[in-house]
Amino acid sequence: MKIAIVGCGNMGMAFARSFIQYDLVKKENLLLIEKSTERAASLRDERAGVVVDTISPQIADYELVILSVKPQDFVAVSAELKDVIKPEQVVLSIMAGIPMAKIQDLLNHKLVVRAMPNTPAMLGMGITGFTAADGISFAKLLKVENLINATGRSVYLEDESMIDAVTALSGSGPAYFYYVVKHMIEAGKKMGFEESMAALLVKQTMLGSYHLINNAEKSLEDLIKAVASKGGTTEAALKTFEDNFLPNGLIEGILAAERRAKELSK
Repeated sequence: MKIAIVGCGNMGMAFARSFIQYDLVKKENLLLIEKSTERAASLRDERAGVVVDTISPQIADYELVILSVKPQDFVAVSAELKDVIKPEQVVLSIMAGIPMAKIQDLLNHKLVVRAMPNTPAMLGMGITGFTAADGISFAKLLKVENLINATGRSVYLEDESMIDAVTALSGSGPAYFYYVVKHMIEAGKKMGFEESMAALLVKQTMLGSYHLINNAEKSLEDLIKAVASKGGTTEAALKTFEDNFLPNGLIEGILAAERRAKELSK
């Protein structure tokens, strides 16, 4: 398969490296279009693929075109891309906040897949929600899904509006996780630990807890109860979380992210 990636920042290269790692595309069949001179030079030194700095007619030779530019740069990029893209090519957008209809309109192109990955894709441990425009064959969509799965796991959404919910829940989700970890470490420091020791205790706790969620045949409520004995330390913490509206604040924060995603989509 031949793939072109327009915009080679962290997410674009997370996809590129995953494709190479799993032998889904050969480097000579991977076109990396990067306008930043410094970034392009770095990619050439890395021998990450065929690196160019302009959108040219050669892009028509590639089955899949991945758009990973900043959303605010898309209008300028689309003006160049629409003249060289072919009707049978599939365009996969991993740009945040730009709906398929706008991509189709600006590119004058029908075959568009829209996806929302998250940053753990850089380690091959991401989760991506994606949806597709009418007219894309099952065979082509399956190819795209297999490529996305090289960066972790994926879920297909029939309703494009749910991409905003994916953005709020898993797209932004790593930041929520880091936020909790950060403040748990701060609590550790207040109790007298050096930061490095507090960080070790918290990060290993998070890692172990994740594996318990995945492997224990218990609900989250049961897992909480297994730690929070009656009248104990964990119960004291959980009650304080409730008293300080932490559960509601977390849920409302995620819903605020969804509202913002919908605003940006307009």
